[in-house]
Amino acid sequence: MAYKALQIAQLLLSKAAEGNQELMSNLKLQKMLYYEQGFHLAAFDTPLFDENIEAWMFGPVVPEVYEKYAKYDAKGIEPPTQIDIKLNEEETTLFNNVFDVYNQYSAVKLVEMTHSEPPWNSVSPGKGNIISQESMKKFFLTRLA
Repeated sequence: MAYKALQIAQLLLSKAAEGNQELMSNLKLQKMLYYEQGFHLAAFDTPLFDENIEAWMFGPVVPEVYEKYAKYDAKGIEPPTQIDIKLNEEETTLFNNVFDVYNQYSAVKLVEMTHSEPPWNSVSPGKGNIISQESMKKFFLTRLA
């Protein structure tokens, strides 16, 4: 079952705020959505969320989520007080694993990483230029261990 990208963003923001971790910026949130979507496509052959990911100048972006949190600029985004979705057990395990691996990197490092990967660098950067789910799935299948 595909969720809304904003719902997945809420999960990411909430998880980032757990413990003493610093709040996640919009830039980092966008990259985390890309990695969560890519690994979900590879592992389950279905998208985690339906919204398109576009190849913007600073890497992959889900426009709807970007617009929602644009007011935060580079500052950390306050997590939601309530989350209205629950992933199933397999999805939760994958989500947490991807989060644990990629959240350790800075937003700038994640931009560098996404720029070196085929799904982003095979598309001309610009608003409206969609990174296909097929290219993401193909690439992330090579990253599943």
